[in-house]
Amino acid sequence: MPPVIALIGRPNVGKSTLFNRLARRSKAITHDRPGVTRDRLEVRAFLDGREVTLVDTGGMVPDDPDRLGRMVMEQAQAAIGQAHLVLFVTDARDGLMALDHEVAEMLRQCAKPVLVAVNKADGEERAGELSAEFYSLGFPLVAVSAAHGRGISELQETIADLLPPEEDAREEDALRREDGEEASRPLRLAMLGRPNAGKSSLVNALVGETRLIVSEVPGTTRDAVDVAFTRAGKQYVFVDTAGVRKKARIDDELERHTATRALNIAKRANVAVLVIDAEGGVGTQDKKLIAFLDKEKTPFLVAINKIDLIPKDRMLGLKKDLSEELRICPHVPVLYVSAFRKKGLGQILETAEAIRVECAIRVGTGELNRVMRQVLDRHQPPMVKGRRAKFYYLTQTAAEPPTFVFFVNDIERVKPSYAKYVENQLRRLFGLTMAPLRILFRSSHTPKE
Repeated sequence: MPPVIALIGRPNVGKSTLFNRLARRSKAITHDRPGVTRDRLEVRAFLDGREVTLVDTGGMVPDDPDRLGRMVMEQAQAAIGQAHLVLFVTDARDGLMALDHEVAEMLRQCAKPVLVAVNKADGEERAGELSAEFYSLGFPLVAVSAAHGRGISELQETIADLLPPEEDAREEDALRREDGEEASRPLRLAMLGRPNAGKSSLVNALVGETRLIVSEVPGTTRDAVDVAFTRAGKQYVFVDTAGVRKKARIDDELERHTATRALNIAKRANVAVLVIDAEGGVGTQDKKLIAFLDKEKTPFLVAINKIDLIPKDRMLGLKKDLSEELRICPHVPVLYVSAFRKKGLGQILETAEAIRVECAIRVGTGELNRVMRQVLDRHQPPMVKGRRAKFYYLTQTAAEPPTFVFFVNDIERVKPSYAKYVENQLRRLFGLTMAPLRILFRSSHTPKE
């Protein structure tokens, strides 16, 4: 694995801004509000030509009386434990503060190389003034401005000097390849749902460690957190996202941003996992999320979490409600699980794998037309204004999701009920039981050959 660099520091010193600058992408949410980052975020990046894993963490407050604050500390300490180098981020504008000294004392005990990045040093003269103050921490130092890019090249060069020799990493990579550990493209699963549905708990239960902060406080997860792991030789990446509430209830700019980001991530995932709290039932927001995923043709499954808290008589009603809401997309699998009891969790990965396989299917044009011609002849389109739609030709134009285009003489004569019949026949004939299908009709006055 590439060497790990953990960004550590007290709240609001600009760790996430520096993380994004080094990663060369907007991976972490940045905001003037302290404490935005809570879980640890990881991303692969290249620094001075060397591949590394950057880890962003929440602000460290030793002896924080708040339970959520203590969990943020635990995540930061876990990041330090796995790091090859700790990038200790401080704030030039605030100067050296008591919390900085407390964090520095913790880092002295971790036996890891530490580099201080004095952030928000926006002027050359200011950078010189602060050197003596921050050098008193006893670590090597680079003055930077993450917001404006000042000092980043020097920071990258210094990081490269402090990392383990690159030869060691190449030897580890070679050993992994010999052991057959090089896997194909990981399966990316986006966790989506209302606040407190149990998305983070499910990820922790599947990964087998407390990788994400779990709290009864709604909105605990803010960033989209990638959690990579390997099971049975296969690679997976869970993307935990912030809970999505009704738009009418969102009056906070930060929450609005995190909700939009969650929806965009779900659209780009290989498979989205819509997590619904069994105790709360299928709410209005769950219905909207189902409609959104169906409209976007996003491959997804529904995981009903916390079933250990539901008596059997209520479970029957829950299943009925969900069946009603999934009428628009009856192909979507529904799993009943419990993160707390670790019940039914294996089904999530198995089902997601099966959905990805279906989404990648490719059917030859000749086979498509030969098989579907029999279907269309057996049940012809209904008459519309005295004439039927005439189907000339069919082709698959894309996968992920499978997209089929029918060329007909007049698309106005293809009724929605007949379009649904065509979709059902495609699913039956080619075993597409769980993948979303995109079916398009195009008018053509000349038959395609």
